[in-house]
Amino acid sequence: MFRVDLFWSAAAWRRFGLKLPDTIPARGQSGARPPHSKMAIKESSDELDPPVTTRQTAVAQALSARSLQDYLALAIATCGVGYLPLAPGTWGSLVGVALYVGLRGLFLAFLWPLASRNHLNLPHVAYALAVLELLAVVCVTFVGTWAASRTEKLSGKKDPGKVVIDEVAGQLLALAAIPLAVASWWPIILAFVAFRFFDIVKPYPARRLESLEAGLGIMADDIVAGAYAAIVVGFFVVVGWFS
Repeated sequence: MFRVDLFWSAAAWRRFGLKLPDTIPARGQSGARPPHSKMAIKESSDELDPPVTTRQTAVAQALSARSLQDYLALAIATCGVGYLPLAPGTWGSLVGVALYVGLRGLFLAFLWPLASRNHLNLPHVAYALAVLELLAVVCVTFVGTWAASRTEKLSGKKDPGKVVIDEVAGQLLALAAIPLAVASWWPIILAFVAFRFFDIVKPYPARRLESLEAGLGIMADDIVAGAYAAIVVGFFVVVGWFS
């Protein structure tokens, strides 16, 4: 038996005087085109969260000519390690550790002569050191928010993985809980491990703060993770003192 497929045979359409459609959908598909999703998905700098590529409706701004401020923002946001292919968030935390060690030595080199000149004792130096370290966290957070916002626009992605300045700020906050009286390395290692844990797990309200706009959302969840890690470090330091 000879069967004529009216849907796929153009000759049959013309034979029966029917008008051909402008476009013919493929077999098993409807003629309507699904709307393109415009929702941006966060690209994590964590290896446990695989990066997700999002559909872009326009040419990425990164392809256009970049200004000096753009390059400065990229340098600050990536800290020179954001382009590494493996675990850029962990490398960003290591940058935070290195920055902490350098700043702590610089602050103490500045505070000890002042304390001696003004006849101040160890508690004064310890308190001043804590204040300066917290000010450093605030400065890195504000500058990082600007750099992360600009880098996000250049990348065309929500929280691009190459941005690690948020890990630097969060790690600095975790390390700020180490008191002056502790001269060993174990609190630094504990602060690093604890911050990486909380940065991956993202306890409340870290994950909710990720939805904040641009650089605020990028930085806020890591600041929360740093605060949790600082509590852990402080707890174990006190337990070590009194045990």
